[in-house]
Amino acid sequence: MGIRTRFTELAGIEHPIVQGGMMWVGRAELAAAVSNAGGLGIVTALTQPTPDDLRREIDRCRAMTDKPFGVNLTILPSVSPPPYAEYRRAIIDSGVKIVETAGYKPQEHVDDFKAHGIKVIHKCTAVRHALSAERMGVDAISIDGFECAGHPGEDDIPGLILIPAAADQVKIPMIASGGFGDGRGLAAALALGAEGINMGTRFCATVEAPIHERIKQLLVENDERATNLIFRAFRNTGRVAKNSISDQVVELGSRPGAVFEDVRPLVSGAKGRTALETGDIDSGLIWAGQIQGLIHDIPTCEELVARIVRDAEAIIRGRLSNLVVEPEMA
Repeated sequence: MGIRTRFTELAGIEHPIVQGGMMWVGRAELAAAVSNAGGLGIVTALTQPTPDDLRREIDRCRAMTDKPFGVNLTILPSVSPPPYAEYRRAIIDSGVKIVETAGYKPQEHVDDFKAHGIKVIHKCTAVRHALSAERMGVDAISIDGFECAGHPGEDDIPGLILIPAAADQVKIPMIASGGFGDGRGLAAALALGAEGINMGTRFCATVEAPIHERIKQLLVENDERATNLIFRAFRNTGRVAKNSISDQVVELGSRPGAVFEDVRPLVSGAKGRTALETGDIDSGLIWAGQIQGLIHDIPTCEELVARIVRDAEAIIRGRLSNLVVEPEMA
């Protein structure tokens, strides 16, 4: 058997499970492992230093899997932005069929991807943003609740409310993101109106994730309280794992009159990359969600995806269906 949804049909995948694009983590070996397991793996474009490096990474992923995989392109406002159009062209030229977009005003990118027959999934943190993306012409929405790692937006709406609120209005397929890591979460997301789940932190704690074992073990040992919300005062909230760096960022950011320059030396992407690659937990920010509290092992992607689907099916067929009883005949 299996779980079939509009999203699995759209993406051409076996299971409604997506590996979200993650900076420094979304590399070919992880994306290919997720896709080979029947989910949708995602290569993160901006992890690669140049568009040509991205072309090579896509080729490397294609050599590892013959299943569908996608590429994430996150567009953020910046004083010195990367050459987004050149990364977009690398994705198109490489024959990628699915793109996950996120961030700021993606219309020109969506238009170009769509003109080349590429399916676009756009990540959103609010219903209004999802509806805007739907009008923009994207093919699917990834709706990101407050529990997520990364940037949950400024509305602080958890998935239990956000997912059905979006499902009430969004007409295109929608996957749920933020706080998902097991079969219970998949069954719940489907019940709330989503057509699958997107997981980031949970896929970091897998054998194939290209990060240090000490970071994976940290995710196993942490509980659901072990995150910090940073950048709140700057209206750019991010959720990261608790460590000495994120504790300092919270403290500095909470001071009266704090500005981003006060924390900039602590939060560079290079420092976060060092933490992931060396296992030095206190060398930089480690982006992780509240799902840490439900991570108890470090399986292969194949083992993880199979377990999630198996457990979700058991919940849907067993516990939930057994709760529905016919009224007694008079």
